Amino acid sequence: MTQAESLYISASTNRHPHAADVSSSLICFASHKLITLWDTSDPSDSGVFVALPGHLAEVNCVKFMQNGNIIASGDQKGVLQIRMKKSTKWKIVIDQPAHPRPIASLVTHGNFVATGASDATVKLWRFTTDGEKKGSLDLVQSLDLNGRYPLDIQLTAFPGTSCLILAVASTGREIKIYTGTESQLVYSASLSGHEDWVKCLAFTQSRRSPPQLTLASGSQDGIIRLWTLDHITSPHPHQPGDDIIDAFEASLADFSEEEEGGRQMSTKHHVIVVKSLSGSLHHFSLVLDALLVSHEAGITSLSWRPQRSDCQEPPTLLSTSVDSSLILWSPSSLPSPSVDQDSTPLWISQQRFGDVGGQRFGGFVGGIWADNDNGCEVLGWGWGGGWRRWRCLTVPEGHAETWEEAGAVTGHQGAVRSIAWAPCGDYLLSTGLDQTSRIHGPYRRPSSDRESWHELARPQVHGYDIVGAEFMSSLRFVSIADEKVARVFDAPKSFVATVNSLGTVRVPFSMESRPAGANVPPLGLSNKATTDERQGFGASVGIRYPFESELASATLWPEIEKIFGHGYELISVTTSHSSSLFATACKSTTAEHAGIRVYNADDWQLVGEPLGGHTLTVTRIAFSPNDKMILSVSRDRTWRLFRAQNNGYFPIATDRSHGRIIWDCAWMVEGSEVAFATASRDKTVKFWQPADESLFKWTAVATLKFKEAVTAIDFSPVLCDGRRRLAVGLESGEIFIYSSQPNAANGWTRELSLESQLAHVDSVHRILWRPSKDKGLTQQLATCSEDRTIRVMIVHLGFH
Repeated sequence: MTQAESLYISASTNRHPHAADVSSSLICFASHKLITLWDTSDPSDSGVFVALPGHLAEVNCVKFMQNGNIIASGDQKGVLQIRMKKSTKWKIVIDQPAHPRPIASLVTHGNFVATGASDATVKLWRFTTDGEKKGSLDLVQSLDLNGRYPLDIQLTAFPGTSCLILAVASTGREIKIYTGTESQLVYSASLSGHEDWVKCLAFTQSRRSPPQLTLASGSQDGIIRLWTLDHITSPHPHQPGDDIIDAFEASLADFSEEEEGGRQMSTKHHVIVVKSLSGSLHHFSLVLDALLVSHEAGITSLSWRPQRSDCQEPPTLLSTSVDSSLILWSPSSLPSPSVDQDSTPLWISQQRFGDVGGQRFGGFVGGIWADNDNGCEVLGWGWGGGWRRWRCLTVPEGHAETWEEAGAVTGHQGAVRSIAWAPCGDYLLSTGLDQTSRIHGPYRRPSSDRESWHELARPQVHGYDIVGAEFMSSLRFVSIADEKVARVFDAPKSFVATVNSLGTVRVPFSMESRPAGANVPPLGLSNKATTDERQGFGASVGIRYPFESELASATLWPEIEKIFGHGYELISVTTSHSSSLFATACKSTTAEHAGIRVYNADDWQLVGEPLGGHTLTVTRIAFSPNDKMILSVSRDRTWRLFRAQNNGYFPIATDRSHGRIIWDCAWMVEGSEVAFATASRDKTVKFWQPADESLFKWTAVATLKFKEAVTAIDFSPVLCDGRRRLAVGLESGEIFIYSSQPNAANGWTRELSLESQLAHVDSVHRILWRPSKDKGLTQQLATCSEDRTIRVMIVHLGFH
């Protein structure tokens, strides 16, 4: 029986500060409509191991509950979902339309879930995990923010009590504090001082006695403020040094012993009174404690270091910023100028990570802590969706912490429009609407039998959306973007050294006659070759794959040629199996521009005349296995066949049997039989064979019907157990595998329908079997999708 398992998932993180959370070493993050899981303690460094579908809109917030066994998430449609882990599977138990507008912030505390949305409300929910109402979600309270959108909310309990405190940061300069019991929250105080929108909040509770609660707030003004909440035995704590105005304001703060809520005692202090379930009153003082100033731009996220029960280490705050820096703050005790010489904490920047000068566009979007067997780690994700990760090394007691950067997961931040296997089959090229092309491949460690896949290079970082690319050889490819030019790139020494050292290629490449690397001149779009070894990745870094910061700048490939000729933006490209030719097509609404241009890969000159006949955009071009024919499909609902003759290609056949756009086509590549298949929006795949040896007339010998439009197909490169295979991808993201006997194109049987966690949730743009001459029952299949992910799967074939 045919089965499939995931080998590699490339996924980016959404551009939202609440798009990720951590439970020990397990990280969940939102990637478009998916929730992905990544175990940072995995010894094989496999990256994302599962992508959970369910949401119908982009996910903004994710949060773990109950030690990582429950995940709460909110999306752009205002839907709140809760998943529970059962064995190794995650099941959606709550799918609640919580708000009419997008959920912008989400926090959990015990069984409580608080959501804030752009409908200017914050809602408190209770999720029941046991008893008769197990698995139910009940609305406890809805708070109206009077037109302010909540950018962040934090929920915790007062020290030593079961009373709740909710902090709300909205599109304003104040932090609203709500307090109360599990059934009712009331407004208590407003914390002012920030000069711009407050973007992020974080609570932590000290382990000292009596415990102290600290709230950190970060603003668009680049300042972090620390507010401390202490239990007080007197409702009027004496504050020496307060001036007359403060004393007057304090006199206005008289309150009855039976009242709840908060009153501002001075410009420095707030007194908050809460009533426990037993009816007793508790008094707390909320005061500004410190200002943390070092970031050069707005703060995007804050996170406190998890406190270990066996360690009395000082609190450490992680902050991320638009200035592309990630800072760790902790207090350092210095002598006080007062007479008694008590020590007073001074918060200083202990570690600073990221890029100097804020050179990365967008900076860090968010950051979190992770704790695993290798020690404490800090992680941050950027505007481009990729992660950066630093690990704290074990150091002797009394010495400063030492940190080193470690590998992390990366992915396209836009729809992935194209993938292509290298002719050797050792690595995969992808292009996307995030204007990048990327190469993914395995890292084969000598000490491990299992290979782990990673992004190995980012050869093109462009100024236009890149819609396609094809390898011309294992070290050269041609790409097309939303422009009229096709660009050809050649691998530098740095890439060859990387794939050789990582064991990515089974037969090492030669590095002779290659530039060291490439760079992009200011205001330029073309990668220029450089002989400076420092410009390329690999100099003095040891054997490892490149990190996110290096991928964007040190793994570029030099551009060696530009090919012009089309009148509009290019949309399709392919190369011949001999690598001597390549063909391109552009967007078109008329027959004049719907032609296909075939070029010689040696001198970049046009071969023959442009191939005409189509009247609308050509969506896919494919050379036959022997390169003697070219097949093209188009938005005009036709396919056309061209045969090589007299230094060019000439039309020999066409058909208009499909009722909608034809998205893809593929040749059967095994045996001597000449046949191909076409995939259309009319929800069918048709198989075509010539009616006679002249090849002028073709017949549809079989048709597969589906419930959704078919967007991608590919035939397996070899016959396994005596059967040919066809992989099919749909507009819904579903993936199927069919098989038939050789020379029996009309006997197709469905062998496998991939489960939802292996398939995509949006349109499949390309589906490709990995090139292989091995006829064993284990093959690999790569796919890319509008859902921004790339997947490589191991398919265990077997027909019964």
